[in-house]
Amino acid sequence: MATPKRPGAVRKTKKGPSVGTGGHGRKSLEGKGPTPKAEERVYHKAYRAKQLSERSSAKQGGRGRTGRSKNAAEMVTGRNSVVEALRAEIPAKTLYVATRIDVDDRVRETLKLAAERGIAVLETSKQELDRMTDDAVHQGLVLQVPPYEYADAIELAEATVARSQKGYIRTQPLFVALDGITDPRNLGAIVRSVSAFRGHGVIVPERRSVGMTAAAWKTSAGAAARVPVARATNLTTALKEIKAMGVFVVGLDGEGDVQLPDLELATEPLCIVVGSEGKGLSRLVRETCDAIVSIPIDSAMESLNASMAVGISLYEVSRRRGA
Repeated sequence: MATPKRPGAVRKTKKGPSVGTGGHGRKSLEGKGPTPKAEERVYHKAYRAKQLSERSSAKQGGRGRTGRSKNAAEMVTGRNSVVEALRAEIPAKTLYVATRIDVDDRVRETLKLAAERGIAVLETSKQELDRMTDDAVHQGLVLQVPPYEYADAIELAEATVARSQKGYIRTQPLFVALDGITDPRNLGAIVRSVSAFRGHGVIVPERRSVGMTAAAWKTSAGAAARVPVARATNLTTALKEIKAMGVFVVGLDGEGDVQLPDLELATEPLCIVVGSEGKGLSRLVRETCDAIVSIPIDSAMESLNASMAVGISLYEVSRRRGA
């Protein structure tokens, strides 16, 4: 007697050879290529994460890798750096202090200086400080320095020339322009020299140039509060416009055809241009200059630091002017 089949049971048989499709299914496989990356697959979490990241970057207006725009506030981190910044009276907006911070003499002085200057003090978790500083070593102290408010190079020159023509300033207009300087300490030292020798401003290009960072403020030893730093969209164009106002432009270079003690233009309205120690003046800036000036130095020394060259030049100009 045959055993009755169970309802729903499927008899499994060994699969034998099957007839091919004759190539009919090949077309459906063509053109598919390799498996897409996870971030390119619409239903993958990596795709959603990429979309969120791109939207966030768009909202931030093209900010960089750190998430802060070029003109965003600067964060000074670490106990030594923060207390030194406050001692140097660098403009500061907010002091962030870690919750339950281990208090030492630097922390006490930091809190004292912040209170004296009326700087807001906020207690913040270590995790939040890590996020704010992109995981920099902050030791529980972070000082927020607001963006520097640059003057416009052309407006600064026009205003200075006008004041000079009306007799409101004692000396002829005197500016220093930086061509390719990227070290903030050089900028700070140059600002300090401009202040010492009665200059009227420092001009920097917007792109590929140093800006007024906390380090520049500190090196200026307070001079940055007295000497305006102006930005030019294009340095060569700005120098040409300044020349049209009656200001002579001279570049500093070791191969200059005029030595500094022989510079007859020293008593005229003047803009001194200095390039980086390695590359010197760029071609277009050099071609714009009315004269290329060299500083006589010992032949064993190839070149001078940019800030030192500016300081020496400003001293000679000041001496020639009798200021």
